Amino acid sequence: MRFFPHITISSLLWRLLPVFIAAGLIIWYRDTLFHTLGVGGFALMILTGAILVWAIWQRRFDLFLRWWHQWLGAIAFAAALLGLLAFFSPESAIPEDGNTLGGSLGEAIIGSESIIGILRIIGIAIVGVALVAPRFTWRLLQQLIRWGQSSIMWLRRFYSQHPVHQYLLNRTGKRRPVPEISEKAPSSSQPAIEPASEAKEAKIKPKEATKVLPALLPVPFPGSWQLPSLDLLDETAEVELSQAEVERRAKLIEEALASYGVEAKVVQMNVGPTITQFGVEPGWDRKYKEVKERDKNGNIKVRVEEVSRTRVKVERITALANDLALALAAPSIRIEAPVPGKSVVGVEVPNSAMRLVSLREVIESNAFQKLSSKSKLALALGKGTASEIVVGDLAKMPHLLIAGTTGSGKTVCLNSIIASLLMNNTPDELQFIMIDPKRVELIAFSGVPHLMTPVIIEKEKAVEMLKWGSQEMDNRYRKLALAGAHNIEGYNTSSKAEKQMPYVIFIIDELADLMMTKSEEVEPLLCRIAQMGRAIGLHLVVATQRPSVDVVTGLIKANFPTRISFAVASQVDSRTIIDGAGAEKLLGRGDMLYLTPEIAKPKRLQGCLGSSEEIERLVSFWSNQSPAHPAEAFAYTAGEAKDPLLEQARLLAKEHRQISASFLQRQLHIGYPRAAQLMQLLQEEGIGEGETKTP
Repeated sequence: MRFFPHITISSLLWRLLPVFIAAGLIIWYRDTLFHTLGVGGFALMILTGAILVWAIWQRRFDLFLRWWHQWLGAIAFAAALLGLLAFFSPESAIPEDGNTLGGSLGEAIIGSESIIGILRIIGIAIVGVALVAPRFTWRLLQQLIRWGQSSIMWLRRFYSQHPVHQYLLNRTGKRRPVPEISEKAPSSSQPAIEPASEAKEAKIKPKEATKVLPALLPVPFPGSWQLPSLDLLDETAEVELSQAEVERRAKLIEEALASYGVEAKVVQMNVGPTITQFGVEPGWDRKYKEVKERDKNGNIKVRVEEVSRTRVKVERITALANDLALALAAPSIRIEAPVPGKSVVGVEVPNSAMRLVSLREVIESNAFQKLSSKSKLALALGKGTASEIVVGDLAKMPHLLIAGTTGSGKTVCLNSIIASLLMNNTPDELQFIMIDPKRVELIAFSGVPHLMTPVIIEKEKAVEMLKWGSQEMDNRYRKLALAGAHNIEGYNTSSKAEKQMPYVIFIIDELADLMMTKSEEVEPLLCRIAQMGRAIGLHLVVATQRPSVDVVTGLIKANFPTRISFAVASQVDSRTIIDGAGAEKLLGRGDMLYLTPEIAKPKRLQGCLGSSEEIERLVSFWSNQSPAHPAEAFAYTAGEAKDPLLEQARLLAKEHRQISASFLQRQLHIGYPRAAQLMQLLQEEGIGEGETKTP
């Protein structure tokens, strides 16, 4: 043909056949179509027929399979439009039966009542949006659910702080008289209300005194703790690296390796908050030989033939780390060879724009929520190299060792761990013992009721608390044996348990300072608690800025299988903390390597950030629920932390006129530090004063 030289007459007839059939059917049934679809629906049908004819003409049948949900969404929108047109008629804006722009089909969609018809049209339109843009609809639905949960939590918190029913009772006069409250002694389950007694001393009438009560509520009762809301934590804006920049760096890596004779190809690009990991697949080392042949004319031609090929060794790629850093203009590059579970070499390049990982972002993730529903000790750690959320379970670790230089993010990690535990546990479920020799880091948590004792800053008191932990561990094992339970979870759910046994978390901010002065006492106590504390809910989170062999000894490393290493000064320190190199090339500011017994190699993360304002709001939330000083909660427990050999030492002191630490060491078959501690306890009781002799 003249206009379509590539189409034959028969092919043209076959393509025009659907057009003729559709046109004939429309003309034959035009009255029925007008009555059923109306004027607007008839126009939509002609437009849809034109699109179908074009798809058949172009033979684009794949459009119906690839975009099937868009087609269904278009049908939903068409139905909503027919329902909307059914409200109008060609003559006027008032719908008439059988004479609307939407036809009988539109009238069937809206029904007999206008309000129900409008709701149906809105519902059909929402279904159409969900079919056309399912991802957008799912994200919008998740956001609405979060807003609903936040609103409910805010209302609950507002109502607990401002009880409306109390105001109504005060207005209607249906309240308890104040004299009965102020004259009677407070019960053990309800704290005394001091302002009522002050009102009585000032000779205020009962009706006037009751006006003071609403400002004092709510008073926390045992077991009535309220968990904090996620609204206390801040959200951070996301900063994404452009795809063009990532592809440019991948091309530079391939060109740099090729310039040094290494054939490789970037097959994966995982963009994280701090670094981008490029998965480099090694190529082949090929060997060739020249083959000389004669052509038909007798001329000699040389042909190159491949003889053999072998994979490029991983060591050839790892040896070019500095050259790759030069080509990419990066401060440092870490190469993970190979990436666990993948047949690629990971080249980790720092991003030009680093993104902060907020504590709220990790806590409200599905991974953290799923773990916190199973374990009370869920920890928010950060994000991996592919921006995946990484969380940990302190109950399975069961202890954590953190190391890093000053300013690398070690203390921020400790704050995030403590904050994630405070977000999901009440003081009845979890308690802290914080040891801060630096006196400036953990003081921010002084007001929380979870503290068994105020934050410890003296080394002598720190050693005493570790000794108490060792004694408490023995007492808890006796309770487990009497109840027939194997661990703390079984004990808390057992009917033989007297009361719930809370978890106890030891937080030590600087281990090096304790090891320098009290290493002979601190190391055995730490190792003993680490060896036996898991089953009865005693866990250790220890941090140090000097991971040398005299601080992180072999015994401590053996009992702390889970470790986190931030940026360290040398490769020797990296090998000390994570048993391998790599931590000396970290970028700082939360960039860390996370090592667990479940994985063979450390995993690189960007730790989450809990700002000082967030910590202050969280501490204020808990301190407002607990007016009592935290030292009172530990007073009775500390009285029970006596050495079981103290009674035998008292008997020896009564039988012998002169005793000493070495005498107790020989008689009780114990070490000298414990014997000296027994001597100190005897002298505090007034036994043995003036009667001791030097060893």
